[in-house]
Amino acid sequence: MESLQYVAAYFPELSQQQHTQLTNYHNLLAESNQQLNLISRKDVRHIEIHHILHSLSIAKFKTFAKQDKVLDVGTGGGLPGIPLSILFPEVQFILIDTIEKKVKRVQWMIEQLQLNNVEAIHGRMEKLNQTFDYVVSRAVTQMPKLLAWSRKLINKRKKENGMIMLKGGNVQHESAGLSYPIEIFPVSTYFGEPYFEKKYIVYIKMIN
Repeated sequence: MESLQYVAAYFPELSQQQHTQLTNYHNLLAESNQQLNLISRKDVRHIEIHHILHSLSIAKFKTFAKQDKVLDVGTGGGLPGIPLSILFPEVQFILIDTIEKKVKRVQWMIEQLQLNNVEAIHGRMEKLNQTFDYVVSRAVTQMPKLLAWSRKLINKRKKENGMIMLKGGNVQHESAGLSYPIEIFPVSTYFGEPYFEKKYIVYIKMIN
């Protein structure tokens, strides 16, 4: 069984069950990628850092509250939703993707991991008729387009509700002209590995 040494080092508060679930997810994702292109083939050897730890940077930035409801848009292989759902077992996660075969594999992984706070659905986010406290995503599409799709899905139950995106590259340029308050945080604030030097957390509040 693969040992997630970086996760253990950065998240020493994890229970044994949570660490085991994350380890099992690592192995299920690697296994699934042999049949489906869930992540880049060249990244299979770096799942822990490039995918699981990167997803968990959201947990360093934001501690979701009990009963929060979070939508993971374009989840692909369950990222960042599955790692976050393991860290926050009392938070409800909905994972959505437009590619049905990926969703079916994510549903299978959820069953294997025995996660009861997360659901994967096939469809388009703009067709959803429910609201969420947060929308999270990982390099899905350009920020203005994602914001246009997401804003009607985010409720105003708390003033801090909004979008949390994992982005790389020139996020300042991509976010230029948006009318909502935007905060940008380097992932390198939390993790020291070179992979994170140009990775960012982008937080957009959906305040009135």
